[in-house]
Amino acid sequence: MVLVVALLLVGAAVGLVYVGSEHAQPYIMGLLAILATVGVFSLFAIAAGILRFAGKDEGGPLFKTLVDNASDGLLVTDQGGRVFYANSVYLDLIEASGPDDVRPIERVFIGDPDVSESIYRLLKAAREGRRLQEEVRIAGAQAAGARWLRLRVQPLGESGQESRFTVWSIADVTRDRQRQENVFQELQHAIDYLDHAPAGFFSVDAHGSIIYLNATLAAWLDHDLAQVGTGSLKLTDLVAGEGAALLTTLNAAPGDVKTEVLDLDLKTRTGKRLPARIFHRIAFGADGAAGASRTLVLNRARDGGVDPQRAAEVRFMRFFQNTPMAIATVDKAGRIARNNARFANAFANGLKGDDRSIYMCVAARDRGDLEAAIRKAAEGHGDIAPVEAALSGTEERWASFFVSAVEEEDRDGEAAIVYALETTAQRTLENRINQQQKMESVGQLAGGIAHDFNNVLSAIMMATDFLLNAHRPTDPSFQDIIQIKQNANRAAALVRQLLAFSRKQTLRPQVLDLNEALSDLMMLLRRLIGERVTLTPALSNDLWPVKVDISQFEQVIVNLAVNARDAMPGGGTLTVRTANITAAECASFMTKGMPAADYVLVEVSDTGLGIPESIIDKIFEPFFSTKEVGKGTGLGLSTVYGIVKQTGGFIYAESRPGSTAFRIFLPRYIPGVEADAKPVEVPAIAGAASAAGDLAHAATIDLTGQGTILLVEDEEGLRALNARGLASRGYTVLEAGNGVEAIEVLEREGAIDLVVSDVVMPEMDGPTLLKEMRKRHPDIKFIFVSGYAEDAFSKSLPEGNMPAFLPKPFTLKQLVAAVKETMAG
Repeated sequence: MVLVVALLLVGAAVGLVYVGSEHAQPYIMGLLAILATVGVFSLFAIAAGILRFAGKDEGGPLFKTLVDNASDGLLVTDQGGRVFYANSVYLDLIEASGPDDVRPIERVFIGDPDVSESIYRLLKAAREGRRLQEEVRIAGAQAAGARWLRLRVQPLGESGQESRFTVWSIADVTRDRQRQENVFQELQHAIDYLDHAPAGFFSVDAHGSIIYLNATLAAWLDHDLAQVGTGSLKLTDLVAGEGAALLTTLNAAPGDVKTEVLDLDLKTRTGKRLPARIFHRIAFGADGAAGASRTLVLNRARDGGVDPQRAAEVRFMRFFQNTPMAIATVDKAGRIARNNARFANAFANGLKGDDRSIYMCVAARDRGDLEAAIRKAAEGHGDIAPVEAALSGTEERWASFFVSAVEEEDRDGEAAIVYALETTAQRTLENRINQQQKMESVGQLAGGIAHDFNNVLSAIMMATDFLLNAHRPTDPSFQDIIQIKQNANRAAALVRQLLAFSRKQTLRPQVLDLNEALSDLMMLLRRLIGERVTLTPALSNDLWPVKVDISQFEQVIVNLAVNARDAMPGGGTLTVRTANITAAECASFMTKGMPAADYVLVEVSDTGLGIPESIIDKIFEPFFSTKEVGKGTGLGLSTVYGIVKQTGGFIYAESRPGSTAFRIFLPRYIPGVEADAKPVEVPAIAGAASAAGDLAHAATIDLTGQGTILLVEDEEGLRALNARGLASRGYTVLEAGNGVEAIEVLEREGAIDLVVSDVVMPEMDGPTLLKEMRKRHPDIKFIFVSGYAEDAFSKSLPEGNMPAFLPKPFTLKQLVAAVKETMAG
């Protein structure tokens, strides 16, 4: 065609030469019009695909031979589904009658419902230019049987003209599918054989979950096979006691396969035990991690009726594996040869690694003692002393090791048998008892010191009262006396803290609104915590009343606030919250030991460092402190605990990083429910009370009186001061140094209006004196004074008609007020 066009153009040019220039122009314009028309139609033909230019290699004999002789049937179609090419294999597979009977894929399998969905997906992929593969089953005649065909579709090229064509391939995979079905059937037969074999079989992964369990073992143990593989069935559900530890503590070198033969008890779903011999096989990966196990189980419950020796062996192994004592045999170097389940569970550290050394179970500081004991056993010594050693690990644990020699010579290199009994609980109990006894001794010592010190303070405070009465405020020495009294009051407050620690202080409870008490305390708290800490009160409205000792309650809040300040060195927020807690709401606080009732909650919380979980149970123990040496006594929270407990309340701590809360639950006070307090209500001793203020207040109250008072006190100096003070107020005072002398004075004098007696005295103490005097004078009035708490001797007093009580130290005003109130009653 190109040559014809070229000859026509040359002929036209030669013809125009012979035509004159005057007549050639119309011919030239006509020729150009014809060429333009042919060019336009050629462009449309090329765009529509009617006219194509063949490449150099198109129709090459090598390419055609390769495609025609391919093993799969090949079909090339354009975007409209028209067949562009099909090889002979394709024609055979679709059973075409000849080259003229070529059909596209969708027309070959039209009307076959089993194939239509696959064909639809393939056609969709062809339109979208994607690759896709499907396998379809073609039903054939009864003689021929069904066929399996693999259909593939893919675009011919990524871009350009080739992207407009799609290549289909079709292959007969009937034999491959038959082989797969045969293999699957053989696998099903193998699983069926394994499921119903006369032995059990299970597989456990590295996390202890059962991933396979055959039907035989499931029937023995009465487990549901539906649980297998879901993670709900664990190794501990199959193995009784601590036997699972023997299976999970196996170690081997990376890449090795290890098999252990163990005699263990399995357990049924109902808890019954089944003796079994287990062949446990584990393959370890290149990183040393254990893979899934392959474990064979033989039922040994039937061996007893067949062979008595086997039955004896089963009984021994069950005893060996289920004994509560850890047992292991070791060689001279301490390597563990064999061990029971209890040992594997309690001393897993020694079973790690290839060495399996018993010395790894023991803390480094105690290994020498155990090494010496095993060395003696290897040398044949007997009567080896037990070794008490700390165990290795992060937790504090202890155990007693009993070592004995192996009598049989050269039995697998075993040199000694080690019996181990963990004594952690026993040691913890012993330490707790020792600590309790120590704290009881310290408490008794603190109470005794407080008693003696209270006597000294009482004398000092009484003497300062006399000096203040004898001096005017304008005297130069008056301020010095004020300082003496203030320091005596501070010392009295310290003694009260010491008694609070020993939980033997006398409380002066009064009914009050905690919101008012806390509001009065806020200014002091702000000074204590400093500017870096923000104090946020959250006081609830309509708070129920409580009955507490106001001074002791203030000490509780101050101690908690100071601790919170120390826990926030960089600053933070301190919140004091109150609320009413009903009996129904108590359970929401997860408090142990607190009965359900109505309480008033006082919560002191901070945003500090928090209290570690490992020590939060110890914070209320006396002398326990997390502060640096010299910066804390360890008595703060113990004092808080003692005060709250004596008040009848409960205190609990809750902490996490960035937040700590102390919650105090005080019983709600309901008038008439509880009896009125017996101790005489006297003014509390403040740490820095103003003596001048006391005198000014006393001047407005008439504290004089008349009557005969018997003063019984074994401290001669204190007795003289008290007698002087009472005599200065108009009373007739008789003195006695102990209970025996007091009886003699009573018998001699006869009429006595009031007895003011110490509690602890030689020859006859105060409670005994009270009993003897009431035998003679049943209506005689009594006031006990003591440096001990009232609870310390209340059990020795007669029930009903309890006498008044005035705790030491006391001022002259307090003594006179108590005497006047008692005589008036």
